[in-house]
Amino acid sequence: MLLKDKVILVTGGSGLLGKAFINNLKEKGAIALNLDVNVKTDFSQDEVFCNITNDASIYKAIDSILDKYHKIDGLVNNAYPRTKDWGAPFEQITTASWRENVDLQLNSYFVITQAVLKEMRQNKAGSIVNIASIYGVVGNDFTIYEDTAINPPAAYSAIKGGLVNFTRYLASLYGKHNVRVNCVSPGGIFDRQPETFVSAYEKKVPMKRMGNPDDIAPAVSFLLSEEAKYITGQNLVVDGGWTAI
Repeated sequence: MLLKDKVILVTGGSGLLGKAFINNLKEKGAIALNLDVNVKTDFSQDEVFCNITNDASIYKAIDSILDKYHKIDGLVNNAYPRTKDWGAPFEQITTASWRENVDLQLNSYFVITQAVLKEMRQNKAGSIVNIASIYGVVGNDFTIYEDTAINPPAAYSAIKGGLVNFTRYLASLYGKHNVRVNCVSPGGIFDRQPETFVSAYEKKVPMKRMGNPDDIAPAVSFLLSEEAKYITGQNLVVDGGWTAI
């Protein structure tokens, strides 16, 4: 029970990775709250409505959690909002779309993180994990997308790369307050992608398979726990060896 009675917020907890994060946190004793736009606030179900692309919604959600629990021990920035044209070919991306996606993702992470850090600083304790990606660390291998309709979004790499260094900034700034900030960067996660893509990905990755949500969740729980009490500013890459080659 490494996280017994710790109040931990997971944005986008209704999604593929988010569900695994919440389940693993609860297995370790945490009060894991799903902050998601697709739920209604119901603390008996550990669910809190939160639209992370709306500042007022973020502040309202955090206020309701503090009214209920009087503390926030951890935050997992996992939500993944994006525009309908996400994944358009690079030369067809409009400036408006690029700016909107940066606002939906990176800027919303800033808003909720800033609000949570104010509480953690006052309490002299807390841990934040930002969910980044291998494509925030290395360039894309476009060969694995050949003969598929998948087009890696350009904004994704820019946002995830920015998030990795934003994590280092926050770790440097808040370490003196006993608040830790780290990243987890997953490799490719299997989600019923086309067989051609899955085969190409698995041929390249050293462990010869795509990742699953339960491969990533324990790393997130670890960084939130006291077992990682002297780890901050790090990017834990969980990718089956993708970035090692």
